Amino acid sequence: MKRVVSLLPSATEMVFALGCGDRLVGRSHECDHPESASALPVCTRASFEDGTSREIDDRVTSRLQQGLSLYEVDLGRLRELAPDLVLTQDQCRVCAVHRSELEASLDEWTGRRVEIVSLAPARLADVWSDLQRVGEALGVAETAGRVGARLADRVTELGERTGDARRPGVVCLEWIEPLMVAGNWVPELVAVAGGRSLLGRTGQHSPRVDWAALRACDPDVIVVTACGFDLPRTRREMTPLLDHPEWPELRAVQTGRVFLTDGNAYFNRSGPRLVESAEILAEILHPERCSFGHEGRAFARLAPVDAGS
Repeated sequence: MKRVVSLLPSATEMVFALGCGDRLVGRSHECDHPESASALPVCTRASFEDGTSREIDDRVTSRLQQGLSLYEVDLGRLRELAPDLVLTQDQCRVCAVHRSELEASLDEWTGRRVEIVSLAPARLADVWSDLQRVGEALGVAETAGRVGARLADRVTELGERTGDARRPGVVCLEWIEPLMVAGNWVPELVAVAGGRSLLGRTGQHSPRVDWAALRACDPDVIVVTACGFDLPRTRREMTPLLDHPEWPELRAVQTGRVFLTDGNAYFNRSGPRLVESAEILAEILHPERCSFGHEGRAFARLAPVDAGS
């Protein structure tokens, strides 16, 4: 049985969804779901200090411009764990350890031949394909096929439930300062949930936008899906939006349709919980049709007093 180290939270969730959690011997510092994953030895840490959304962006940008890694791998721990398979990604240098940082040196670090499976999804279909790839690497391809089919079916069923609903214009903010709108698979989630994604584009990396663009599209609904922030942290980080002079002029703010989410657990992890992410959006956009029990735990409406009104 392969010994597995996962350096990507979504991959860790995939391993557990496939019933192979007992094969994991190590994880990244961000792999925290399911709860039992937290007991695994940690093999990475961030190379920059935490801070406000602006401070984090400045530090990340500076390190990338200098060609520096955003994460450090604990080589001693990795050698001790002696994995046969390492799961990582090559989609985004900001989100997790990048394949390029492992590929050339992993065998030397561990003293053994190590298989690397690297994930780089851009759309929902890619996520299901990655699940299959992880299943094949673990020797449970048939299980992966069944799990993937169930997840895809749930998305289809949700789309049928919201299919004939009125579709409000939605902006999902993946970062607060500077403004960044969610791309990749998030516009698909918005469509499944019965909305129209504004600014973000399916299959494309999340772009930065300015306030003029946000004001011009004037969304019906704003959903804050800040990458790496849970719901309480997202609420604390809202000041740059609330203090901006154009914030009160936005239609979503005036109508009380601004929502905060746990962007760390959902939306930004390209794994099984993207289905729950679609459900969260459906509850936000069409509460008369959809109720999955996510409100208060995974998302909350921004209270009028917080919104600056």
